[in-house]
Amino acid sequence: QVQLVESGGGLVQAGGSLRLSCAASGRAFSPSVMRWLRQAPGKEREFVAAIRWSGGSTSYTDSVKGRFTIARDNAKNTVYLQMNSLKPEDTAVYYCNADTRATPSTRYWGQGTQVTVSS
Repeated sequence: QVQLVESGGGLVQAGGSLRLSCAASGRAFSPSVMRWLRQAPGKEREFVAAIRWSGGSTSYTDSVKGRFTIARDNAKNTVYLQMNSLKPEDTAVYYCNADTRATPSTRYWGQGTQVTVSS
């Protein structure tokens, strides 16, 4: 069984920075891709960023391009989300997920971490 545990959320003023971490544990964890998503109050969960475990290619939603950076540490089975120039509209619960390489693939989710950006 794979577990994903997010950390690093908190309260920050607009313009500030936070770094989220998502640590994976479990037997033979071998993801194909890991993602960050977020869900603001009253809104649907939305994609934020993704990273391919092999090769490290990344993708971002337009609203965070140039401000957020996703990165991974293969040895630690951890994915990070560096968030700079935070805006109040970034306030949300941030979740990570991971898809395994196996066929069929399994998707695992973390429990989420709250990010609140004050104006």
